[in-house]
Amino acid sequence: MLPEISPDKPVFLCRKNILSSQTMKPQNLLQPRPAGLYCPPGDFYIDPVRPVERAMITHGHADHARAGHGHVLATRETLDIMELRYGAGFAESRQPIGYGEPLQQEGVTVSFHPAGHVLGSAQIAVEKNGLRIVASGDYKRHPDATCAPFEPVRCDVFITEATFGLPVFVHPDPMSEIRRLTASLTQFPERAHILGAYSLGKAQRVISLLRAAGHDAPILIHGALEKLCCYYQEQGIDLGELEPATVEEGIEDRAAGRVVVAPPSVFGERWTRRFADPLNVFASGWMRIRQRAKQRGVELPLILSDHADWNELTATIRETEANEVWVTHGREEAIVRWCELNGIMARPLNLVGYEDEAE
Repeated sequence: MLPEISPDKPVFLCRKNILSSQTMKPQNLLQPRPAGLYCPPGDFYIDPVRPVERAMITHGHADHARAGHGHVLATRETLDIMELRYGAGFAESRQPIGYGEPLQQEGVTVSFHPAGHVLGSAQIAVEKNGLRIVASGDYKRHPDATCAPFEPVRCDVFITEATFGLPVFVHPDPMSEIRRLTASLTQFPERAHILGAYSLGKAQRVISLLRAAGHDAPILIHGALEKLCCYYQEQGIDLGELEPATVEEGIEDRAAGRVVVAPPSVFGERWTRRFADPLNVFASGWMRIRQRAKQRGVELPLILSDHADWNELTATIRETEANEVWVTHGREEAIVRWCELNGIMARPLNLVGYEDEAE
């Protein structure tokens, strides 16, 4: 039976780590379970998909960060984001950890490292008896002013996502995509540009990119984005002037020539029809697939992803110097085959419950 721990007392305790000379087998250090990726010697899960006693969370997207766990270890930003999304009682207790800060849990050394995905996102390194496994969570390699950049971590086993794990997915330069949007604003000043972007990470990133491209006009935001945008600004991330996306009846221009950032779910709803001749824009790595853009009624697809593309996935695997790769939530087969062709052992993990919310 687990000991009773008060909410104010850290559940992930630092203690002396006694390593044996015998190297562990990877499957004994981390293994897939129905609830998620489990560490038997440390008795914790990474990004569990159902409530567990001890959870380590890579980032705040809903498919990785769920409410209802007993005790949660994550970066301060991820814990703050979980509270914003789920309320103060999202877990019995929480414990923040800084990047690169080692922690001992039942003889297992754990550390968090920047993943470059969204604010507070992290890779989690798990080490015992000379074996180190790094679980990447979700990650990207393109520069992003709204979060800490990805840092490769040398390891024996690398667990990589493969959201865009096919050679066809090579993302263009983000600024070139944003300039397509600013060019459209100039070309169609009579139309409101409804920019679909998910509320955590993508919305703040596109706003930041617009500012970097010289767009200094106030940007309208849907109410669903307000709390997270305010939080990003409180963390010192400059998003410029933001205004609520409200328009009064009888206003002639109704946000013509302006950018309105909103969740992609608003496309086709009455909410968009309040604006002047709305032009649908969607920022996603999936906009590489024309059929997806057509199905969503997107006039201006922006190929802008918060996940690594094929070249970044393969380059990252090389940088970790891992001799074994586990592939999860994505196009596992192609990455596994690439690893095999390059002399790296690889296998799919077949974890379930992870979606592409961040896209």
